[in-house]
Parts: sequence; C-alpha cells; structure tokens
Amino acid sequence: MSHFPYDAVLFDCDGVLVDSEPITNRVLTAMLGELGWRLTLEETLRIFLGKTVFDEAPRIQAETGYRIDDAWIERFRARRNAALESELEPIPGAPEAVRALHAAVQGRIAVASGADRVKLRLQLEKIGLQDCFGEHVVSGQEQARNKPWPDVYLAAARTLDVDPARCAVVEDSVTGARAGVAAGATVFGYSPGGPGHSDAQALLDVGVVHVLRDMRELPAVLAGWQAR
Repeated sequence: MSHFPYDAVLFDCDGVLVDSEPITNRVLTAMLGELGWRLTLEETLRIFLGKTVFDEAPRIQAETGYRIDDAWIERFRARRNAALESELEPIPGAPEAVRALHAAVQGRIAVASGADRVKLRLQLEKIGLQDCFGEHVVSGQEQARNKPWPDVYLAAARTLDVDPARCAVVEDSVTGARAGVAAGATVFGYSPGGPGHSDAQALLDVGVVHVLRDMRELPAVLAGWQAR
C-alpha cells in the first residue's frame, strides 16, 4: 500500500464498524410502542436508518401525540446503551480492515457519525478500536447540521488536516452517503444484504462509487481504486 490513493479514510460507525442497528432499533421499537406507535423492527429500521430520533420527531408526534423531549431521549439512550454494552459485536472484518488502513495512511483515519459521542465511545471501546481513532471521533450531533449535510465529514477531515477531496469515506446508509458525497469525498458503500443497511443500488444511486458485501475487502479495494 505504498502508493495508497487517499490521504485519509473516514468511517461511519453504525452499520460500518459495529452491528448496532438491530440492537438500537429494537430498543426504539419498544419505546415507540410504549407511546402507542406499533412498529415491527423492520419498519423501524426502514424509517430511522441513518437518522437520529430527533430527525423523525414530527412523525413520532403525528403518530403518538407525544412530543419527544430531552428527558425521553435520555431514557432511550440509557436503555440503548445498556443493550449495546451487553450485545454489541463488530461488523465482520471491520477491526482488521481499520487496522490495515490505519497503517496504510499513517494513522489518518477518523470516525464521522450522526450518533452522539457517548454512543460512539462506548461502541469503539467495546470492539477494541478506540486506540486506532483516538481523538478523531466526530459526532454529527455536535455540528451545525447532521447527515445528510456534509458538516460531520468536513469536520472529520479538518481534525486530520486533510482535504476532503483526498478522503475515502465508508458508509452503509443513503443518508450518510449523501453527506460524504456532498463533502467532496470518494464514497464507498457497505451493503451485505438484509435489514440494517441501505441496499447496494440505493447507495450507487446517490453517488457511491463501489459497494462491498464483505468489509474484509475494503483495504484492497481502496488501495487499488482509480477514479473512473
């Protein structure tokens, strides 16, 4: 990887590094059900994938009559975090891919996620990758605008002092892919099939250049990529 074509690699977290979406959305399904909105897990995933709960606050209020507030979000996060602490697993091959790419770009990797920072830290520590990213963990909830706006990816590139156009982004949702494309990065998709990820064609339709089904392939794909 001596002639690696990117200056840095920016990773989404949920669905790219950790298999968290089914866990988080199971908790969310239960709590929305307690408000009176009965959804299946598949329906919750379809509505909320790549988004924060607050993104869909108007719809939640329309369906339940309840306006979610900070106290409700704190209860949700507490239940979510307990479930993640107990059940979270890495995406197969993701830890190995991260470490290989960390070496390829001399440590210039970052996480750029729409999730809150507490969740990001919990998840990276749980799968043993916090040491790879250090302080280069950026939450979209701390930016002026979250995904699909590019702010979180622009901020992540700034933390590494690199041009966003010289970055590869790894995303699994349409919302996140739109953010990476808008930032000017080259966006690669991860879509292994099944719920919890946007499908491959949907990712390609918003500007993703290549979609992987196996995260183990990522280092080689990025190392050999040439713009077409």
